[in-house]
Amino acid sequence: MKIPKKNNYLYMLLFLILLLIILISFFNGAVKIDISKINTGIYNDVLKLRLARIWLGLIAGAGLGISGLLLQGILRNPLAEPYVLGISSGSALGAVISIVIAKGGMISAGLLPLVSFIFGILTMLLILFISRSNGRIPIQALLLSGVIIGAVFSSLLLLIISVSQSSMIHDAIWWLLGNLEIFNMKLLFVISIIVIICVLSSYYFSKDLNAILLGEEEAVHLGVNVEFVKKAAIIISSLLTSSIVCACGIIGFVGLLIPHIGRLIIGADNRKLIPMAVLLGGIFLISCDTIARIVLLPAEMPIGAITALVGGPFFIYLLKTKGTIHFK
Repeated sequence: MKIPKKNNYLYMLLFLILLLIILISFFNGAVKIDISKINTGIYNDVLKLRLARIWLGLIAGAGLGISGLLLQGILRNPLAEPYVLGISSGSALGAVISIVIAKGGMISAGLLPLVSFIFGILTMLLILFISRSNGRIPIQALLLSGVIIGAVFSSLLLLIISVSQSSMIHDAIWWLLGNLEIFNMKLLFVISIIVIICVLSSYYFSKDLNAILLGEEEAVHLGVNVEFVKKAAIIISSLLTSSIVCACGIIGFVGLLIPHIGRLIIGADNRKLIPMAVLLGGIFLISCDTIARIVLLPAEMPIGAITALVGGPFFIYLLKTKGTIHFK
C-alpha cells in the first residue's frame, strides 16, 4: 500500500497515537500489570489474552472503518455504514440461532463464529439477488433491499430471543452488545487474514471509487467498470462485516464515524482515506474497549454501548464545528 509522501508525518503521528493507546490498553484492566514483574511469568495468560484483544480491536476497527468507507463511496450516501445493508443482522441471526441450538446440545458452541459468518455471506447474496436488475445493481434498490432484509432478520432475531430460555437470552444479548474477548487464536488468525486481504483489495479499487464519487455516468466515461466495482466493494464490505461480527458481535458506529473523521482530516481521496481509516479505526475501537474495561472495574461494559456513547456526541460535534460533510 503506497502512502502519499506529503502525508507521511500525519500518518506517523496517528501511528504513534495508536501505539500509545495500545500501551495504555495493555497495562490497564481488571488485572493491573506490574511492569517490574512482567518477566516473572505470572502474567503470561493475562498478557496473551490482552494482546489478542488489542489485536482484535485493531483489525475490527480497521475493518469496520474500511467497510463504511466503501459503502459510503459506492452508495454516495453519508449515512451508509457496514450495517445498512443488513449483513450484520444476518450474521447476528446466525449467531443467535447457533447459541440456541448449542444450548440444546445439538451442535458445539464453538461453531458460533462459523455459523454467523455463513449467515452474513448468505445475506449478502440474497440482497444482491433481490436488488439485481438487468445485470445492474441500482443503488436505490440495493439500499431498500438491505434495509428490508435487515429489518426482517432483526425481527426474527428478537422473536427467537423472546421465546428462548433465560440463560440463552443472557448469552445472546451479551453477544449482540459486542465485545472483544477472544480465546480462539485460530479464529483470530483467520479473521486477521480476511481483514488484511480485504483492506489491500479495497486500496486496489481506490482510484475507481474516486471516479464513482463524481457520478456513475462520469465514472463510465473515465473507463471504470462501475457495476464490477460496486459488486467488488459490496463483497469486500460484506466479508469484513461478517468476519468481524462473527467474533465481536455487533459494534455499531465505527463504520459511520471513522470515514467522516478521515475526510475532515485529509479529504475525500480514497487513496489517502483507506490507510487513514485503518489507523483511525484501530485507535477508536481500542480506546473504546479500554474505557469499557476500566470504567466500572471489576465489571465490564459492552463495547457497543461505548462506541455509541462516544461516537454519537463526537459526530454531532464534528457536524457543528466543521459543517456539512462532503464527499468531494
